Amino acid sequence: MGIPLKNKEGIARMREACAIASTVLYQLKDLVRPGVTTFDLDQAGREFMAKLGARSACYGYQIGSRRFPAHTCISVNEEVVHGIGSLKRVLHDGDLVSLDVVVWANGYIGDNALTMPVGLISPENEKLLHVTEEALRIGVAQAQIGHRIGDISHAIQTHVEANGFSVVRDLVGHGVGISMHEEPQIPNFGKRGKGDVIKPGMTLAIEPMVNRGGHRTKTLSDGWTVVTTDGSPSAHFEHTVLTTERGPEILTVPRSTTASVHALTALPA
Repeated sequence: MGIPLKNKEGIARMREACAIASTVLYQLKDLVRPGVTTFDLDQAGREFMAKLGARSACYGYQIGSRRFPAHTCISVNEEVVHGIGSLKRVLHDGDLVSLDVVVWANGYIGDNALTMPVGLISPENEKLLHVTEEALRIGVAQAQIGHRIGDISHAIQTHVEANGFSVVRDLVGHGVGISMHEEPQIPNFGKRGKGDVIKPGMTLAIEPMVNRGGHRTKTLSDGWTVVTTDGSPSAHFEHTVLTTERGPEILTVPRSTTASVHALTALPA
C-alpha cells in the first residue's frame, strides 16, 4: 500500500483537525503546574476537544484486545509516550511532562505533542527539551519535495547524538490523515537518501523522542506506557506537516492558547 496523498478537500480538513489538536495542546500546556494530576489534564483535554467539535483519536484505540483508556497521552519524566492520566500521578516541581494530543474531526486526524517543565528543572533537562525541540525543527526542514524520508531521520539523529543524547528506536513517526497511523514510517534515526521519496500532498507526523540516557525502552504492565529502560528522562515533540512545492507547512498551529475558565478553576492551585 502506497503513501496516501491528500487532495484539496483532504488538506482543508487536515488543516482544521490539526488546528484543533494544537489549540487543545496549548490549552493543556497552560494548565500544567505542581499539584495537578495527569487525570486532571486528561479530563480537561476531553472537555477542550468537545468544545471545539472534535473527539479524541486515542480514546478506545485498539491494539489486539487492548483499548487505550484515556483521551490524551500524558507522560512524565522517564515515560516516553502513551502515559495514561491518573489521579495518583501528581505533578511536582522539577518534573518533565509530555502532552500528546490526537484529535478526530470531520473525518481527519490532527496529531501533535510537546514536553515542558513543571516549575524549575535541572540544566540537563533544560538542554534535553531544547535539543529535542530543535531536532523537530531540523527534521521538519528536511520534508522537502524530492527528498527522502531517510533525510528527515538522519537529520534528527545527527543533531540529537551530537548533543550527547539518544533517539528512541522502538517507536517512529508516521503518516497521518483519515487514520492515526498511515504510511510512511518515519524513524528518528537512519541514513540520508534512503526511504520513500517525498511528494506533494503527504501529511507526516514528525516526532523526535529523545532520551537523556540510552535509547532502549520497555512497556509497563498497563500495556501502553513506554518508559526508558535505564530510568533516564525523555522528551517528545511532534508536528503534523504537509509537504508542498513551497516547502513543508506545519499544520499544527493553534487557533488560540486561552484555556477555559471552567477547566482552570477545576484544577487544584
